[in-house]
Amino acid sequence: MSDVLNSPQFVPGEESPAWLAAMGDADQAAEKTLEYREFLAKKAIRFESCGFDAPELHKQLFPFQRDIVRHALRKGRFALFEDCGLGKTIQQGEWARHIAKHTDKPVLIFAPPAVGPQTRDELADKLKLKIRIVARQDEIGAGVNITNYEKLHHFSPEGLGGIILDESSILKGFDGKTRKRLTEFAASIPYRLACTATPSPNDYMELGNHAEFLGIMTLPEMLATFFVHDGGDTSKWRLKRHARRAFFEWLCSWAVAIRKPSDLGYSDEGFELPALRIHQITIPAEGAQDGRLFAVEAQTLSERREVRRLSLDSRVKAVADLVNPSKEQWVVWCNLNAESEALRDSILRAVEVRGSDSDAHKEQTALGFANGDIERLVSKALIFGFGM
Repeated sequence: MSDVLNSPQFVPGEESPAWLAAMGDADQAAEKTLEYREFLAKKAIRFESCGFDAPELHKQLFPFQRDIVRHALRKGRFALFEDCGLGKTIQQGEWARHIAKHTDKPVLIFAPPAVGPQTRDELADKLKLKIRIVARQDEIGAGVNITNYEKLHHFSPEGLGGIILDESSILKGFDGKTRKRLTEFAASIPYRLACTATPSPNDYMELGNHAEFLGIMTLPEMLATFFVHDGGDTSKWRLKRHARRAFFEWLCSWAVAIRKPSDLGYSDEGFELPALRIHQITIPAEGAQDGRLFAVEAQTLSERREVRRLSLDSRVKAVADLVNPSKEQWVVWCNLNAESEALRDSILRAVEVRGSDSDAHKEQTALGFANGDIERLVSKALIFGFGM
């Protein structure tokens, strides 16, 4: 009897399943067990739907895309964590079309520079959806509108029925000003959608930032509910062992995360990308860091910068030797302004895009590269590493 009394299912003064089972009442024990499970299910943390059931969706969407959009509309506030090439653009376009129709209010899409015209053209072709490219609040009209993140300060959330973040990895920065402004901007908008391919199960802060933008749960609440500090380092958080399943079930209540359609039981036909091939080219060290007789492995940030400076000419020449003889289109990523300038001067017909360039130059260059008019593009991943 003591084992029954010590059972976690035994509640003093109540007929628990364990007590009834011990007393031999199997039928009543089974009934109580079912009630207990229903009680636990009610305690589970889930995001309740606040959307609506959509009518028939556009036939241009693949089956898995239609089901995801239907689910996102039903949820009302949702995130598409889908790998590259799975058609997030057409899904967000169909979602926006139904939100605008259901609310009879405009929907505003925020996207990286130069993505607006590409999105407009793609959705006009596939969905026959008219999208208006806007730069200020007074340009917003009925239906679907799109602008870029740099113009956020020109807009107000008043009167919007829905908001979409294209390449929502912009929310990644924990203390980023743009993330905070977007979250505050969206707080009063009833329907929200975030689309990106980047969140990782181990990048909990980014997942928390998405949940906060969508109005699911604030980041501090998420950390307090599912995480503990990892040892003495208060900047690192570790998922509680007993909360692992609960956390991902909660995540699945407001987001879909897939690498390919078969993750959800659909066919992968048409979505199988060629293997990514990575070739590393190592440049021999030339000279030593200041104050050293021989070149040694760079350890500190300043030492790494010094090595980059010393090897700049050799690395730029290696890249130019690859690109110049080629007849294919190239995009060349770099980290430093000095690298960008040297690459621009060494690569034939190269067009450089820097952070200090105007939005118009960035947009025209991106469109020119996407259309094939520009053969060689030199830029940084922080400027052009997503969205095209």
